[in-house]
Amino acid sequence: MNEFFAWSTLVTFTGCSAATGIITQFLKNSFQKLPTQWLSYFIAVIILYAATYFTGALTLSAAAAIPLNAILVALSSNGAYSAVLRVKTGKPVDKA
Repeated sequence: MNEFFAWSTLVTFTGCSAATGIITQFLKNSFQKLPTQWLSYFIAVIILYAATYFTGALTLSAAAAIPLNAILVALSSNGAYSAVLRVKTGKPVDKA
């Protein structure tokens, strides 16, 4: 990443996944009673709706697809974080 996030970047799968992962890690201690996977999903939904709105692409069909796309984004950001931990520790991350 060579620049700050822009709305046009956040509306892409890669940009939204990166932002979701970063924001989830920043906020997860504030929402300890909420599982991190759910937190990342809600963050992805918010980012996707906002980015789609601010890029002028928010239509009824786009709005209907965002909750489904947010699942993919949340799973991607959670998987990326698990991969980083696995590389850092040298062992699989406990799912419990």
